[in-house]
Amino acid sequence: MDSNSKPKRFGQVIGLRDEFREEYIRYHSDVWPEVLNTIHECNIRNYTIFLRGDVMFAYFEYIGDDFEADMQKMAADAKTQEWWAIMGPMQQPLEDRAEGEWWATMDEVFHTD
Repeated sequence: MDSNSKPKRFGQVIGLRDEFREEYIRYHSDVWPEVLNTIHECNIRNYTIFLRGDVMFAYFEYIGDDFEADMQKMAADAKTQEWWAIMGPMQQPLEDRAEGEWWATMDEVFHTD
């Protein structure tokens, strides 16, 4: 990303299975350092997950030049795969998500700095 480029912002949403609420929160209070490192190496910044009831909203900024390649790199990481294997059963994807999505991508309709 050149110095004049701005990060691309992403919003995503997914459900959280009620019976896993406390466990999910506990895991995210101490995310594995290897997972955090992979997120950073894949050009993700300002990654935040919010929870309201059984709905989670994620926000992050992408600062790289090839999002698809970086997401493939993340998906290929063994420790991230291990993390996802634990988190996946706790999550409830939206039925109307796009094909191939786990977290449903949202459209940005407003932003101000």
